[in-house]
Amino acid sequence: MVISDGGLATELEARGHDLADPLWSARLLTDAPLELTAVHATYFRAGAMIATTASYQASFEGFAARGIGRDDAATLLRRSVELAMNARDEVGGADLRVAASVGPYGAALADGSEYRGRYGLSVKALTSWHRPRLEVLAAAGADVLALETIPDVDEAEALVNLVHQMGVPAWLSYTISGTRTRAGQPLPGAFAVAADVPEIVAVGVNCCAPDDVLAAIACAGVGKPMIVYPNSGEHWDRRRRSWVGPRRFSSELATRWIAAGARIVGGCCRVRPADIADVRRACNPSENAADNSQ
Repeated sequence: MVISDGGLATELEARGHDLADPLWSARLLTDAPLELTAVHATYFRAGAMIATTASYQASFEGFAARGIGRDDAATLLRRSVELAMNARDEVGGADLRVAASVGPYGAALADGSEYRGRYGLSVKALTSWHRPRLEVLAAAGADVLALETIPDVDEAEALVNLVHQMGVPAWLSYTISGTRTRAGQPLPGAFAVAADVPEIVAVGVNCCAPDDVLAAIACAGVGKPMIVYPNSGEHWDRRRRSWVGPRRFSSELATRWIAAGARIVGGCCRVRPADIADVRRACNPSENAADNSQ
């Protein structure tokens, strides 16, 4: 069982950074790169074995809107991986990994489209849009690509085909509502897109309600390890511009996900290092017993 990290942006905001920006956490690749390394290291120390880079909302188009040319944008994409690797080196540990985040096309639009999908683009068009960024991140030295918060089977198909062509390992993670993608497609068919692609090393769900995870695990059935990293359970109120509702993420739920078949467990928005530490303790009772005996 592997523990992933939590919400990178959540922890950056807790450290005082305003991420109300089309680039979101990727803005700090230029403005405060050492803060990204610090947060990655915090999650590693909390017990995460995977750090997910600040490239989720980074794109050539998004950087161009800031007057950043393609060469410099590629440098920033590579930097996102380097900063997570620096955190790994700082903390140490042979079992620690870096996942280069590949967010959906909708994330680059910065208008919530990643929670709807159905952009009106063909698989071919989505493949052309994603290819340049994937090529840079695939060559940057990360252990795996995180194809995450994917709302739509068409986009999943484009991404899966690309990593197969490139021969690089990746996981595929959908954002969901119930047992369907955000675009409304049934999850069993959505997971099937990756079934015969050896480069896809895990499939799963993220940026969803914790209560949706167990049913999603039951929908997998494609012979791949399952990765799950939901949100805290709170909801973003666009009118109030604040998170509302109760938190549902817990170490007790995480142990249930593992019992149901999940092999990689972490958190997404609003899941913090303390939550990851709780998951680590719940999943390593022998470690707790050793601590209590001292």
